[in-house]
Amino acid sequence: MEQSGKSENNDNNIIIELKPIGIVRNRSNDASWGETLGKLNWQERAARMKGQSDSASEITVNPEFADALDGIEGFSHLLILYWPHLLPEERRSVTRVHPIGNRDFPLVGVFATRSPVRPNTILATVVRLLGRHNNVLTVTGLDALDGSPVLDIKPHYPESVDAGEVGKSPV
Repeated sequence: MEQSGKSENNDNNIIIELKPIGIVRNRSNDASWGETLGKLNWQERAARMKGQSDSASEITVNPEFADALDGIEGFSHLLILYWPHLLPEERRSVTRVHPIGNRDFPLVGVFATRSPVRPNTILATVVRLLGRHNNVLTVTGLDALDGSPVLDIKPHYPESVDAGEVGKSPV
């Protein structure tokens, strides 16, 4: 991360530049905010998104970061941070949404949802790690679309792990 701009009076205006560490590869190419899924009712949209997240995905980490994956096999779950690259720029100014796109639900602030529509569209998903081959991770539970840039990967400790056990992880 680099600071590519500075504000004289307000640190909230700092521009941050992130460079992807990898890319998502899967068969998901229909964005939930796109025209196709946008025409479905919320139950159909939720079912399609669940099917997308249940399928296997590959995360191809850039070769220069392959060593950063050493030891990752010791974890059953990972937290994947990624960028929704197909989200139209104009949707990033939305501050209130109907959860799951269901207009029967009252509008709430985007920070109270997992909607990809938000001011900074950094998305996070916990996935199950199925395996690693060199710089490629195979996972399930990833709701990112094919081609989504991966910003970071972190080990995830499922809730069943006692907080006192965290220090006993393999890494």
